[in-house]
Amino acid sequence: MAAATSAPRDFGDGVLGRITTRVYWYVVVGVLVALGCVPTLVLLAFLDRSTGNALLVPLCLVPAAPFLAAGIFALHERAGADEPVPGRTFLRGLRLGWLDALRLWVPATALLGVVLTSVVHREAAGISLAYAVVLGAVGLLVLLWAVQALVLASLFSFRARDVARLSLYYLGRRPRATVGLLALLVVAGGVVWVAGELVLAVVAAAWLAFLLRVEQPVLDDVRERFVA
Repeated sequence: MAAATSAPRDFGDGVLGRITTRVYWYVVVGVLVALGCVPTLVLLAFLDRSTGNALLVPLCLVPAAPFLAAGIFALHERAGADEPVPGRTFLRGLRLGWLDALRLWVPATALLGVVLTSVVHREAAGISLAYAVVLGAVGLLVLLWAVQALVLASLFSFRARDVARLSLYYLGRRPRATVGLLALLVVAGGVVWVAGELVLAVVAAAWLAFLLRVEQPVLDDVRERFVA
């Protein structure tokens, strides 16, 4: 990581320089996010694809949360940065947001694990198909909420319970952003289904960039209404 912070300070002010700076920023952040996802990838590699591990699969995402939050922070800060120092910015985001990310994602992934276990073991648990569909909808809502909360916690210094409330509020308040977020989750699921978790980790920076774009109306409204 230290090597990533010792990059050239200036690529020039021309079109080529701006493009080079942008590419450099995304590459460095992408590498750091991918490295941060290694514990999650290792944990998933040790799990077989049996239904008995349904509770554990979502919990494997917990170690990646602080690094995803740092990636969100670094990509958001890119536009206003005076120097191309993505590594330093990423580490600053990690230092500021790791605890908030874990506070939100530990309960969310635990709940996702319970819901997923109930759905895949529906017959053994005596759960009807209709109730399983309801549980699936609840699981999707929790996943949407968790990603929304991660974005807000990465960029604002709110208390965890305030982030939790705002995240749920904006899922209904900004339906376009919610639909965009759902589309990004579908894309992520598709990448994992077709190419595997490793490929998703490699393209995580691009996915986070699209996430920030989708969430921009939410971020603008939060700044206008809740940030002095």
